[in-house]
Amino acid sequence: MLGQAWTVVTYPEDTAAYGSIDNLLQKILVSRGITDMAAMEKFLNPCIKDYMPDPSILKDMDGAAKLIADSLLAGEKIAIYGDYDVDGITSTAIFVKYLRALDADVMWHLPTREGEGYGLNVNAIDEIVATGSKLIITVDCGISGLEEIKYAKQLGLRVVVTDHHSPDATLPDADAVVNPKREDDNSELFYLAGVGVAFLTIVALRRELKNRNLNADMVQKISETNPMNYLDLVALGTICDTMPLIGLNRAFVATGLKVLGLRNNLGLRTLMEVAGIKKPSVYAAGFALGPRLNAAGRLDSASPALELLLTDNPLIANDLAYKLHKMNQDRVDIQNSIMLSANELAKKCCDSGRCSLFVCGDNWHGGVMGIIAGRLKDKYNLPACVATRCDGIVNGSGRSIPGVNLGKIIHDALAKGIISEGGGHAAAAGFSLPVEKEQLFCEFLENSVKEQLNGELPDNEIVADAEIDAGGATLELVNKLSSLEPFGQGNPEPTLILNGASLRYVTTMGHGNHLRGAFETSAGNQLAFVGFNLVGTPVGDFLLDEANTNTKIKLLGKLKENEYNGHVNAQFFLEDIAV
Repeated sequence: MLGQAWTVVTYPEDTAAYGSIDNLLQKILVSRGITDMAAMEKFLNPCIKDYMPDPSILKDMDGAAKLIADSLLAGEKIAIYGDYDVDGITSTAIFVKYLRALDADVMWHLPTREGEGYGLNVNAIDEIVATGSKLIITVDCGISGLEEIKYAKQLGLRVVVTDHHSPDATLPDADAVVNPKREDDNSELFYLAGVGVAFLTIVALRRELKNRNLNADMVQKISETNPMNYLDLVALGTICDTMPLIGLNRAFVATGLKVLGLRNNLGLRTLMEVAGIKKPSVYAAGFALGPRLNAAGRLDSASPALELLLTDNPLIANDLAYKLHKMNQDRVDIQNSIMLSANELAKKCCDSGRCSLFVCGDNWHGGVMGIIAGRLKDKYNLPACVATRCDGIVNGSGRSIPGVNLGKIIHDALAKGIISEGGGHAAAAGFSLPVEKEQLFCEFLENSVKEQLNGELPDNEIVADAEIDAGGATLELVNKLSSLEPFGQGNPEPTLILNGASLRYVTTMGHGNHLRGAFETSAGNQLAFVGFNLVGTPVGDFLLDEANTNTKIKLLGKLKENEYNGHVNAQFFLEDIAV
């Protein structure tokens, strides 16, 4: 009813060969490129020890670990330079926490989004030099700071870059550059978030320190400070930076959510309480914790978010958690007011037959550009860039769809001089350019997206993982599908088509935009459902029409566990229907 074609994944005939794995699960795994028994078992049981590589496989890692160890043991002041998003904040947090645990003299700096912008800047470097710091470690940034790192070196600083963004043809002249996207890096860890790279650097540093001839006190501190305790932060940064949940990332997130469940980090525990999170999950991290941590950097400075992750004081944690909660509410209000105008402009782009969306407004708040781009991308199934025009400069963020590498497009635009600053990865990117080049960038974006899509608009279709009878949509199936968790980028939650359902009842909820109710299945049982943002759509109109009660329909959506008043049952998250 929403105008999208439904298709079901086609599975190879020989999938029944994997006898010890449930038939539906094995079909889903095969469709996601996991085709042998050993890989399936490993995927279903993502253990860190099975995925964790030797950090030395990353280019320059050993040199970076040695430099940091030398500085720490010499008692030098070390500066951690991060970014204002969740990936940058968590990357900074794990480095600061680890070095503080070893009694290092460490400081940190997070740039402001509006005042300083992304990455290194010379004013911040001057401030770091003034503190007496001798070493800068960049996390989730630095790979594009060629001039800034050159300046830092001229001032006598040593620089270690840890990053995951695509580098330019020329690497910065740092003392060590750890980035799995380096052309000469053979680690095949290109999918890591910045916090994943930072974590591996800490693991390498710990090993380097253990190999040194140290006093008993330091040996004990190193032994007692286990980087695995920071995997809750690694999981959070990985999820919020929309990195593929494959390989090592999958193990990071699966283990990290368990660590998060221990609630050992006071700041995260307090923020979970404020956000009403009972059970850690990818959804809770991405849609409850992440937005609150991001809100500070979007509206002002990300410092309160980092301070929350670092504090051991309950009163401070409580104050900061509520501050971030309030800032997130303010961010939503700002976002909603801009979204109305942005959506009108996006609709015009879409109606003109473009393969990409570029919308720009005067003096829009720069902190919500990425969120709005993500909403437009989801709504129109097109790569979307949203920007604000202020003082002759256009600053924006983009979000992309599968099959379009937005980071490469931004990187190419930077190389051609179309934009003045920019960077990112396949799914998300940021950029800045002079206002006089706005139209040029818009055309470059469209042509680049068309080239990657071979000149065709993305298919407006939903690919379901399975089509089953609605009577099979039970809590047992929910538990079976949960073995595929964690879900996220690169491993989406299974989409199901249910046959043989008829509507029993439906009502609106929330502010009247959402639906909830129940279907009766062919097995005679009731299946509870919710449908978000369906009121006012053909689906909502059909279900709210009493004449359609008891009509047999097909359902498209996801099956999840729902807990209410101590009762647990299966609930269907409805996305579309067919009659």
